[in-house]
Amino acid sequence: MATTHPRVAVVTGGSGGIGRAAAERLARDGFATVVHHAGHRDRAEETVDAITTAGGRAIAAGGDVADEAAMAALFDTAVDAFGGVDVVLNSAGIMPLAPIAEMDLETFDRIQRTNVRGTFVVDRLAARHVRAGGAIINVSTTVTRLQLPGYGAYAASKGAVEALTLILARELRGRDVTVNAIAPGPTATPLFLEGKTEEDVQRIAGLSPMNRLGTPADVAEVVAFLAGPGRWVNGQVVYVNGGTA
Repeated sequence: MATTHPRVAVVTGGSGGIGRAAAERLARDGFATVVHHAGHRDRAEETVDAITTAGGRAIAAGGDVADEAAMAALFDTAVDAFGGVDVVLNSAGIMPLAPIAEMDLETFDRIQRTNVRGTFVVDRLAARHVRAGGAIINVSTTVTRLQLPGYGAYAASKGAVEALTLILARELRGRDVTVNAIAPGPTATPLFLEGKTEEDVQRIAGLSPMNRLGTPADVAEVVAFLAGPGRWVNGQVVYVNGGTA
């Protein structure tokens, strides 16, 4: 009788926000999950504990997403612990904000290093490791369509993520691996809420006809769809924003 291997997900940035919600959601679908963190091991372990308490399988693993050796070790950890990789969610990212005229180049370079190089490093490894029937899911942003002042460097990084996504989908022709990006709108995560007043939050929430911010769980549902039944969605940017744009 043939045996089937457990499906395995690697979630970068899985220690909080959208990454944590997605890791827990994928675990509920039966994925063994590698919860990546860039330094907040305690928060990653909280995610692991939530998954294992609910009956799932998960481990935490750290590393800089822009460091090729660290990410190669992350994929090796997934293979050693669970036997392979089927889904990769690239949710690690940073979002310092400033008008273009005022942002220092050091901050700009740091954004591009994490968001663009980090996505490239992880995507390159994912392209080599993800098994047939699997999915690579990158994270962009609805801000690429909203053109909000202050978001120039961040939106530029996510525009690059979208370009990488669409090209990688076509480069993996014949592999039965889908590659998509999700583009969340304003979502109530620490990354989004940091530095904003309650007035700012309410104003931004009002941009959506749903008249609220998204939640990490809202976005995680779309991740689960692309990681599971959404096999005919490929080479797309899926906007997850409640109609904000």
